[in-house]
Amino acid sequence: MITTEATPIAVKKAVSRNRIFIIQLVVLLGLGVIVGYASTFFAGASAGAFNSKAINTGDTAWVLTSAALVMVMTPAVGFFYGGMVTSKNVVSVIKQTLLILAIVSVQWVFLGYSLVFGNDIGGVIGGLNYAGLRGVGYAPSVYAPTIPHLAFMIFQAMFAIIAPALIIGSFVERIRFRTLVIFVLAWSTLVYDPIAHWVWGTGGWLHNLGALDFAGGTVVHISAGFAGLASAIVIGKRRNMQQGEPLASNNVPFVLLGAGLLWFGWFGFNAGSALAASPLAVSAFVVTNTAAAAAALTWMALSWAEHKKPSAMATATGAVCGLVAITPASGFVGPVASIAIGIGAGVVTYVMLFIRSKWIRIDDTLDVWAAHGMGGVTGAILTGLFAEKAINSAGSNGLLFGNPGQLWTQILAVLVTMTYSFVLTFLLLKILAPLGLRVSAADEEKGLDIAVHGEEGYRL
Repeated sequence: MITTEATPIAVKKAVSRNRIFIIQLVVLLGLGVIVGYASTFFAGASAGAFNSKAINTGDTAWVLTSAALVMVMTPAVGFFYGGMVTSKNVVSVIKQTLLILAIVSVQWVFLGYSLVFGNDIGGVIGGLNYAGLRGVGYAPSVYAPTIPHLAFMIFQAMFAIIAPALIIGSFVERIRFRTLVIFVLAWSTLVYDPIAHWVWGTGGWLHNLGALDFAGGTVVHISAGFAGLASAIVIGKRRNMQQGEPLASNNVPFVLLGAGLLWFGWFGFNAGSALAASPLAVSAFVVTNTAAAAAALTWMALSWAEHKKPSAMATATGAVCGLVAITPASGFVGPVASIAIGIGAGVVTYVMLFIRSKWIRIDDTLDVWAAHGMGGVTGAILTGLFAEKAINSAGSNGLLFGNPGQLWTQILAVLVTMTYSFVLTFLLLKILAPLGLRVSAADEEKGLDIAVHGEEGYRL
């Protein structure tokens, strides 16, 4: 009887699955046809006349290499985060970073790049003149005069991609997959793109005020860090979360591998932001490495003092915090200043993580706010202290070099970015709440690897 009754049910489920699959297949094929036809309305990659002699092949090679380095950082975040979570959620975390890589890559081509770097509208957002990359071709742009506009576009795409990937650390092990897809698309469009335009876009209001952010301390890290804090508050704690208890990391070597790849990729992140194979790129490369080393040693020393053992994970996390902090300053400060930034950021982020885990009842699971939010805040403010016009003539001197006004400009940029990102992310998640922000209790207990993706990270 059991077999006889179960068979029709199983058949109906199979038919239903096949019907859904066929419908999705037809919809995707139809979408492909529509997009293919729409391509006739957009200029090709070689849009516009250009002088080949204006293109510097060395600069172009360096920026494309840097774009590849920054791209590697997104799956590196997956390994870094994936090693920290429980073994039943490692696949889901790495999968989420690859999902974000795919979503934002397409969003950036259709809309994101134009909203950030298109013709300015009131200092707030870019226009749609570059939508679909119309007019973005082989000719250089005002942003990078020695490389093809396309090269600058794809380099900037990698920054837009990694920003939402950083946020997922705040709600690992409990986010609903379909809601994450919508959230990433909406957050990139409504939060990242406006902030990036304010700071980097020609005509952006923070750019016009003289705010310094060489490679994304405010645009990427502060925005992601405070979005992570808002996300942790709205989505809520893990069901098994215990205040003050450290994470039961499933794979410390994954964490170390992720940190090493992030350190490696960060040379493209910062030195690539010189947009040329130039002395400024060399300077940014050197201070990036130095600050990371100083922060890694700071975290190691603090963990040694707190736990009587020099933690490998703490050392790796400290390096990442140092990389975050040097990012806004990397094109404006010298090597000695980068050591000070690394130590300062190491102390601030370690203390913030300690306070959050011990006394604040918010489950920012992988401490995105402490590491990226407060690391970015520290670096952006210290840029206003240590910046030297002698290092970068396009920048400004900081407080220690005779320009106290720069420090106040940096503080303003920090306050605006953190407030906007936190508030918009909070509201966005509240709007998405009816879709379901988190998985069921049963799925959370089972782990997202099996419950959501049907794939195990380990088969022991």
